[in-house]
Amino acid sequence: MDLQQLKYFLALAKELHFWNTSAKMNITQSALSRNIQSLESELGVQLFYRDKRNVKLTPAGKFLQEKWSEELSQMESFHQLARQIHLGEYGTIRIAHPDSISSSVLPDFIKKVSAAFPTLHLELFQLTNEIQEDYLKNYKIDLAFSRDINTYSGINEKKLYQENLSLAVPENHHFKTLSDISEETLKDQKFLLTTGDDGSSYNVLVKEVLDFYNINLDSYIRCEFGSTIISLIKNGLGISILPHSYHLHQNTGIRFIPLPFVTDLYIQWRKDDPNPILKNILELV
Repeated sequence: MDLQQLKYFLALAKELHFWNTSAKMNITQSALSRNIQSLESELGVQLFYRDKRNVKLTPAGKFLQEKWSEELSQMESFHQLARQIHLGEYGTIRIAHPDSISSSVLPDFIKKVSAAFPTLHLELFQLTNEIQEDYLKNYKIDLAFSRDINTYSGINEKKLYQENLSLAVPENHHFKTLSDISEETLKDQKFLLTTGDDGSSYNVLVKEVLDFYNINLDSYIRCEFGSTIISLIKNGLGISILPHSYHLHQNTGIRFIPLPFVTDLYIQWRKDDPNPILKNILELV
């Protein structure tokens, strides 16, 4: 008994006519008859009453018509799902991203992916830079947005865009424009800075800003996530250097002053990863 024989049986059970069924199934009447006889022989069950004029289901045939219709429908559903998985249209993709793109790049990206592959499951993570690289290497995530240049040979990356860094200050702060910012005006400010490896390209860039203004970090608070830093700024606990895209987070009470320094954003993934979902998503980037 094979899947095609079941399809022939169900088609004949619906039509109850050999000629009509053979035409719809695109086989000869004799081939259809042989398949039905073979199925009956294998099962040891008569499925149809038939004579020269009529074809009728036996009680056993009616029972199997109901059960096999349900199973065949379920199998077709499984096969369709398997095809979607094979084509990268179904499954789960795990994506890490920095807090700074939560209101800029990320929503547009997710909208594009969801429109192209509506049955995909997306899981989003915010991780520290060090953990993010480890997660990517060890298959805990599949894709990562990062402001750090990749240094690991097993990871590919593509530069997406660049933007200015900004000085983020409370709205009532006396810093209004770039002309207000100097070594002299910054020396008594308390800074809220991100944590992380001093060797990361983003932290190196922030250090360049600090060195440019000859800022002495005698007084600072370090925090991993920009959203927490924003909250601390609002509460008058200091100022910070952040990607300018944070101004899109509807941060009332915060002023962002663009600085003459730019930060890059990359998308990173494992080399030679065979995941078809990943291939599809990368084609959208």
